Amino acid sequence: MILSFEVGGAVIAAALLGLFVFGLRRRLIQRPGGTFDCSLRPAPAEGADGDEPAGGGGKGWVYGVARYSGDRVEWFRVFSYAPRPRRVLLRPAIEVLGRRDPQGSEELALLSDAVVLSCEHQGARLELAMSYDALTGFLAWLEAAPPGQRVNVA
Repeated sequence: MILSFEVGGAVIAAALLGLFVFGLRRRLIQRPGGTFDCSLRPAPAEGADGDEPAGGGGKGWVYGVARYSGDRVEWFRVFSYAPRPRRVLLRPAIEVLGRRDPQGSEELALLSDAVVLSCEHQGARLELAMSYDALTGFLAWLEAAPPGQRVNVA
């Protein structure tokens, strides 16, 4: 009987420690400032005619936090313990292809005021979903590149 209480207490203590570390990680990511909520997914596969996505293709949306860091944006998964960013987007390598409102089931998967930005980064297509305010800041950051640096903003 006492052993079951000790095991139960250890499980509860481990769960509380995990939640504490999870919250601490989020605070450390946001501490330097310049962060915004940003969901990310690889761009869907193109359809047979090359224009339409094939049934929504691509993987699902992953909720994250992005942070400006000089000439790059570091993207962290929200539900992770990893201390390092999952993706790093370099300003000279980002090309904005277009933007759109969420469609169909995306409206449920994304934040309510999100806009989807289609991008290409180092030859890989991806989509970023962020609020209109974050989008304005992101596009301004892209356009504020140093003179002589290639910037492609749709």
